Amino acid sequence: MTYFIDRRPNAKHKSAVNRQRFLERYRKHIKRSVEEAVNRRSITDMERGEKISIPTKDISEPVFQHGPGGARNIVAPGNKEFLEGDKIRRPSGQGGGDGAGEGGPSNQGEGNDEFAFTLSREEFLEFVFDGLELPHLQRKPLKSLEEIKMVRAGLARDGVPSRISITRSMREAYARRIAMRAPIKRALKEAQEALAAEERKDPVLRNPARVVELKAEIERLEKRIDAIPFIDTYDLRYHQLAAQPQPSSQAVMFCVMDVSGSMTQNHKDIAKRFFLLLYLFLEKHYEKVELVFVRHHTAAREVNEEEFFYSRETGGTIVSSALNLVNKIIEKRYPAGQWNLYVAQASDGDNWDDDSNICRDLLVKQLMPQLQYYAYVEITPHDHQSLWHEYEAVAAQFPQRFAMRQIVDAGDIYPVFRELFKRRMSQER
Repeated sequence: MTYFIDRRPNAKHKSAVNRQRFLERYRKHIKRSVEEAVNRRSITDMERGEKISIPTKDISEPVFQHGPGGARNIVAPGNKEFLEGDKIRRPSGQGGGDGAGEGGPSNQGEGNDEFAFTLSREEFLEFVFDGLELPHLQRKPLKSLEEIKMVRAGLARDGVPSRISITRSMREAYARRIAMRAPIKRALKEAQEALAAEERKDPVLRNPARVVELKAEIERLEKRIDAIPFIDTYDLRYHQLAAQPQPSSQAVMFCVMDVSGSMTQNHKDIAKRFFLLLYLFLEKHYEKVELVFVRHHTAAREVNEEEFFYSRETGGTIVSSALNLVNKIIEKRYPAGQWNLYVAQASDGDNWDDDSNICRDLLVKQLMPQLQYYAYVEITPHDHQSLWHEYEAVAAQFPQRFAMRQIVDAGDIYPVFRELFKRRMSQER
């Protein structure tokens, strides 16, 4: 029989196993409450958990009760007014007089409250990102010296005590003892046979000196056998470890944002929230994912996270400058044969008219053949401009790997994000 022991640490007066069972049982209700909470709170406020409420009627469970009729024997502790054989009057009213029936009015007691509990940050993010994944994630060859695993690579006579192979060491010791004792045992057997033959002779013909010599030889051989050590340092064997390259699913996400003068502070705030949600999503699901931040107006620059979100620029918009920079970064640091490449772009749709055609050609001829996915969000309540229409041509040519959506206000971020990164059954996995 196999026993499974759960040794996960539990918080005080809480059970991790029961909590996970509860979250799984009421996943539908909790997920609905989480979605409502996401719509209420700022996306930038995703680093904490959330207090979730579930109607009490939704967590009720079936119970066994005594049916009407029949004889019932009960023990009522503390009874002072009834004796055996007395009949107890049935309580009047349907709600039991406590005001806690089906939520109806009552002049006493309290009504039905919702069952409330708090989700941790990890549990909250798990429900937020439930059903999402990076589409078209492919397994790429190993990047040099980044992904290695220490594996056993045979045995050696030198090593540290923690890697000693007891079985192999004992086998080597046993083989050594057999090999060293074999010639001594043969000589001992011959001496014993010679002594026995000498002792069987007639006392007149027996050679006393020969007997003493044989006994001394036998004693010497027995001491040699006893002197052979049970185990010697020569017998010890140690497991050797070698670094072995391992296949790795590694990805890089390019975050591209327009910071030109046409992008108002509200546009930038929405874009910041979208990228922060994306960052939390990547952090939740993938360990080997790198982020590259590219911001542009008439010129593009690769910046760090703080500058990407908080610095300000003015001027016009040339989107192709950002796409060219992304392509150069890919060629220099992230070859397509080793990395899964993703690009997420946020813009208000404004672009120099003659540049939109250039953006389409860059995507079709250079970027899209290398990328696994390209997500474009346009933050504007107005009609689409030339950039959107050129991107529609790209989406028609790469329908599985190019997605574009419009965001009007902050409330659209989460639904659009789920649509862009919803789980897909990909043939490339």
